Amino acid sequence: MTALEVGNLGGIVIIFVAIMVGPPILLAIIGFAVKKNNPTTAKVLFILAAVYLLIGLGICGGLL
Repeated sequence: MTALEVGNLGGIVIIFVAIMVGPPILLAIIGFAVKKNNPTTAKVLFILAAVYLLIGLGICGGLL
């Protein structure tokens, strides 16, 4: 029985990086956009971005 060879996995690495970094960047951009009108909402979005980044780097970084 021969071992199954896997081809190029560069796309999977890019998807993992996009999953762990993309949403926190998006939340931070939205936070900066609403900071002038709703500072409390912006603060919540910044906290969510930081928590998502920490969890994403921990889980996705562990998989890489």
